[in-house]
Amino acid sequence: MVVVAAVRDYINRMLQDISGMKVLILDSFTVSSVSVVYSQSELLKKEVFLVELVDSISMSKESMSHLKAVYFLRPTSENIKHMRRQLAKPRFGEYHLFFSNILKDTQLHMLADSDEHEVVQQLQEFYADFVVLDPYHFTLNMASNHMYMLPAVVDPSGLQQFCDRVVDEISAVFLALKRRPIIRYSKTSDIAERIAHEASKLMYQQESGLFDFRRTEVSPLFLIIDRRDDPVTPLLNQWTFQAMVHELIGIQDNKVNLKNVSKFPKDQQEVVLSSEQDAFFKANMYENFGDIGMNIKKMVDDFQQVAKSNQNIQTIEDMAKFVDNYPEYRKMQGNVSMHVTLVTEMSKIVEERKLMLVSQTEQELACNGGQGAAFEAVTNLLNNDNVSDVDRLRLVMLYALRYAKESPVQFMQLFNKLASRSPKYKPGLVQFLLKQAGVDKRTGDLYGNRDLLNIARNMARGLKGVENVYTQHQPLLFQTMENITRGRLRDVDYPYVGNHFQQARPQEVVIFIVGGTTYEESRSVALQNSTNSGIRFILGGSALLNSKRFLKDLEEAQRITRISTNML
Repeated sequence: MVVVAAVRDYINRMLQDISGMKVLILDSFTVSSVSVVYSQSELLKKEVFLVELVDSISMSKESMSHLKAVYFLRPTSENIKHMRRQLAKPRFGEYHLFFSNILKDTQLHMLADSDEHEVVQQLQEFYADFVVLDPYHFTLNMASNHMYMLPAVVDPSGLQQFCDRVVDEISAVFLALKRRPIIRYSKTSDIAERIAHEASKLMYQQESGLFDFRRTEVSPLFLIIDRRDDPVTPLLNQWTFQAMVHELIGIQDNKVNLKNVSKFPKDQQEVVLSSEQDAFFKANMYENFGDIGMNIKKMVDDFQQVAKSNQNIQTIEDMAKFVDNYPEYRKMQGNVSMHVTLVTEMSKIVEERKLMLVSQTEQELACNGGQGAAFEAVTNLLNNDNVSDVDRLRLVMLYALRYAKESPVQFMQLFNKLASRSPKYKPGLVQFLLKQAGVDKRTGDLYGNRDLLNIARNMARGLKGVENVYTQHQPLLFQTMENITRGRLRDVDYPYVGNHFQQARPQEVVIFIVGGTTYEESRSVALQNSTNSGIRFILGGSALLNSKRFLKDLEEAQRITRISTNML
């Protein structure tokens, strides 16, 4: 049950069965789905000589009858319109149509009616309507991710569109995995409940024939949870390689944009950071920042040895060997340069924003009790001129999530200080976060202080000490996976949909976070899967978050809620 393999298999089947020169035509979403699992060189090996977007190909009139067109599109009404126009005046010799999700009968009839020239050779549904980031981590890349925070009355049609999109794309995940799951959801979340019931209706009623796969001994579990159950994880600075790159520089579809990074060649301003294509990254993506520095030094030393041996060319045989190995040498050189640049840039940002100082207090707020010490530490950082506005905001939010109810007077003091020190960020955003994800709104034991077992575990960890103060935090997801593994996920907190129940422990679990996932959570899943507990976990979310994206979604939801309130 690996999502990367499922999507790669679809693309292989799409391209290898069609011989000859091809053009691959994608839309703005499927271009992401393909690019994260297939490199340009791999596409060339499949005789794909041109990759175009469906809306831009519509503009062109040039005939290319020597090429076979392979379309891979989401089955949206907009894409069906594009297809109908293009089939009315065909430019390519053959048309092979693949859709990333379930086509409606009406759409099928429209396409059939438009193929008057009989150029369509095949039409198939290949369920890859999601973006695979790592072997056990996928995202839906939803631009309107803030919708999950809005009450249904604010924008009913917008919320329905959001839910429909999530349900459609989640169904594609299970069709790709050839599984029909038992569904559970976070009880305190209206949106998780709504998605759970609509997904169940699709899988067990509307499209039950499609989901009628060979039964496994124990049905997989599909658990839908709400980002607001754990608002702490996306607010924290990160200190493991992949998560840190996304937090400080940004990763989009496994690509890092280095345009703003000085001294980097123009042809390398967008680099790929993928565990499928980069052996060094695969080995180090979950390592902490200190170890990364040492491992990169070793990689540089190894490269210098290779470079030195290449300088010692004395015979024709040496020259031939160098030419044979040159592509690999160039690739190694580019890889070394990229990783050195990333770590150098992140070190610069850490120093400029005093993130080691800030992060120590963040980790204390997230992991350890002690309101008095936390108040003093946050106050000192709010008064520190070297701390940025956004870091001040995150510190007050982390304090508020833990102590606003317990110590309202001190919280208001920090709240007012934030307003005076960081006018760019209206402190109303802190209050909005509390309304969304305060202690009364959350399912689960976020700080490990409700459940006796969690309290005992935290005490044991406190006595034992932590290896690294900057990476001591564990997301709530870690606890959720542990509860599933031990059969302790309570029905009262995570009810089942319909009459479906699990008698035995599931062997396959897909956890979907409405509101988005983080790379810290993805790391937790990878580490859990490596323990060989007998359960394979897959993590998915409506978006991929870092603190910047989480705050942007929060601000957008607050803005829409305000407008709606003023209109009432």
